[in-house]
Amino acid sequence: MEPTYTDAGEMRARILNAAETLLRRHGPEKLTVIDVARALNMSHGNVYRYFPSKAALRAAVIERWLNRVAEQTDAIARKDGSADIRLEEWLTGLATIKQHKVIDDAEMLAAAAKVVRESPQVEQGHSARLTAQVVQILQDGREDGTLPGVRDPQSTAIAILNATFRYHHPDLVATGGPPDAQSAALSEVVSLIMGGLKRTAR
Repeated sequence: MEPTYTDAGEMRARILNAAETLLRRHGPEKLTVIDVARALNMSHGNVYRYFPSKAALRAAVIERWLNRVAEQTDAIARKDGSADIRLEEWLTGLATIKQHKVIDDAEMLAAAAKVVRESPQVEQGHSARLTAQVVQILQDGREDGTLPGVRDPQSTAIAILNATFRYHHPDLVATGGPPDAQSAALSEVVSLIMGGLKRTAR
């Protein structure tokens, strides 16, 4: 007999939990709707009610995993305090999170790299969310006077993320050497960024 859940959100979360466990164990290619259904003691038709295809299920798992990263950085972006300090903390925080993912969550990183190739909108959504967080910090910096060099927050946010790309892209983090060395190099880049943003725009 299949378990019954009255809340659709709870059912979706249970499916994603089971799918994430199987994805970690077997990789995205071997993640099937039938295996997820079997793990939950339900029919595969019930899984299809929430996810129309195996690709959609894989994409949802990776999207939720990336959302956890964005939630951590969002907490930094929304902290009390001056925008300049928050921006530095956000940039170093993102790099630290990605270093930990490379070391402690290699299975999901490998899965994510494969899934975003077939579902690029997942990575695009994640990047847009991170960019929006930096934009908000930069806007705050113009208002509180700590980042007077900001002219266009959107274009500046994109430039900042491009400049620090090698310190938060998983593949580059994985091949970039010891974490301490990467952190030291990032600190130099962040210092240059902050120096420019703290100069009054002309």
